[in-house]
Amino acid sequence: MRGSEMSRSFPPAVDVAIVGSGPNGAAYARVLSERAPGATIAVFEVGPALTDPPGLHVKNIADLDERLVAQRRSEGLRPHTATKEEAAYTDPTKRVVRAGTHLLPDGFQQPGEDGIPALAMSSNVGGMGAHWTCACPRPGDAERPDFLPDLDELLDDAERLLGVSRDPFGSAPYSDVVRERLGAEFDPGRRAERRVRSMPLAVHVRDDGALVWSGADVVFGEETRANPAATLFPEAQVRRVLVEDGRAVGVVVHDRRDGSDHEVRARFVVVAADALRTPQLLFASGVRPPALGRYLNDQPQMVFAVRLRDVARTPEAEHDPRGDTAIVQQSGVSWVPYTDEDPFHGQVMQLDASPVPIVGDDVPAPGTVVGLGWFCGKDLQASDRVEFDDTATDDYGMPKPRIHYTLTGQDRETFARARDSIRRAAAALGDPLGDEPFVLPSGASLHYQGTTRMGAVDDGTSVCGPTSEVWGVAGLYVAGNNVIPTPMACNPTLTSVALAIGGARDIADRLTADPSAVSAESGGHAVPA
Repeated sequence: MRGSEMSRSFPPAVDVAIVGSGPNGAAYARVLSERAPGATIAVFEVGPALTDPPGLHVKNIADLDERLVAQRRSEGLRPHTATKEEAAYTDPTKRVVRAGTHLLPDGFQQPGEDGIPALAMSSNVGGMGAHWTCACPRPGDAERPDFLPDLDELLDDAERLLGVSRDPFGSAPYSDVVRERLGAEFDPGRRAERRVRSMPLAVHVRDDGALVWSGADVVFGEETRANPAATLFPEAQVRRVLVEDGRAVGVVVHDRRDGSDHEVRARFVVVAADALRTPQLLFASGVRPPALGRYLNDQPQMVFAVRLRDVARTPEAEHDPRGDTAIVQQSGVSWVPYTDEDPFHGQVMQLDASPVPIVGDDVPAPGTVVGLGWFCGKDLQASDRVEFDDTATDDYGMPKPRIHYTLTGQDRETFARARDSIRRAAAALGDPLGDEPFVLPSGASLHYQGTTRMGAVDDGTSVCGPTSEVWGVAGLYVAGNNVIPTPMACNPTLTSVALAIGGARDIADRLTADPSAVSAESGGHAVPA
């Protein structure tokens, strides 16, 4: 580790400047460390480092009080999670907000539109990768971009970086019963790769039985942590990408610790700052292609719960002492994939405890209460967008965002079909807990996509090309779920990391083809071993 927490210096120049330290920014740093080990890399993150190593998933913090502190520190300038030391911030609108995330304070809904009231972000090293569910299904049918012939190989590599296990809880009590019943209901007529199966998860089980969840720390990997040319700068907000003669040449960084501003020159700039703040930074930098911020996709989502019928309590289905609704060793997670015929995706999770009260004294065995979550593919339209104000600024001094978002007739039809589908799943599994599926507020999925979408050609409907390089601005790359151009219904992280790997390989190839590296001393918070 170079530099210190009390004082630090920013390098005058690097080969690659990466904005954002979530799974996608980490993927760029990892691939570049592997393929262009001599390249100097600086990763800038607006939020603090929560853990050592940086980017650790907060569920790996065993002490629950320490976990709450880490979540609160991720919540931007208006934190809301209560800890022993700090009072809770209460959102006066009573909008849904999850621990570790912070809401867009205003501008999330326009008159006469549906809006995205639960739109949320995380501001911390590791980004949303410190808080996600770690579900890593592969896209299928219309979810897949049809202009990437190497997509499956990129997805394979994304599974490697994320540490994905195809069936981590295959031996969980009742999981075979859940998949058998779901398969009988949904598999007929489906291709083999789109049939019900275990949900791939970015998690591994230690020898002592503890679960270790993948955060950006896993994506960074030892290759990045051991790379002396890679440096991570927490609490360092990039406010502008420098563009000269049609090429990105660096960034302007605002040090949130002391308020100073710094110019860092770079041969390549990667913006991986999430689906709201990536287009925001491009807009602030004067990079404003026609599709910037458009084709915003938030997955409409509904949830339901059932209790398995006709199953006997098994000896291994012992109650986890935490008594929460987390995924534990008694859990199974199953997946009902998206198809063009059924354009929604089902995530089916056996729970350690019921999410709704159970009447009577009969305490259900862990795994016999099953939560169902159905995510719908959006009818993509250019009018669904985030736009930015040239005159007003947000809490971080950036152009203020405003969301325009409307569900179409096709969306409502898809949602009605998804409701029928989740009822079918519930009936196949057992006895519903509650009368009707519950529709979550728009934005609750946290799976926002499309605002810097990828395209095969520069026809005005995309922001970047197949390697993630922004049209018309050489050396500027974008990364994140916002690059996904399709009506994705499944959890998008695996796909966005796969696209990031493709972009990182492109930069690595260009660096090795022209090995005249920028020499720079970097003093900050290094990615430690």
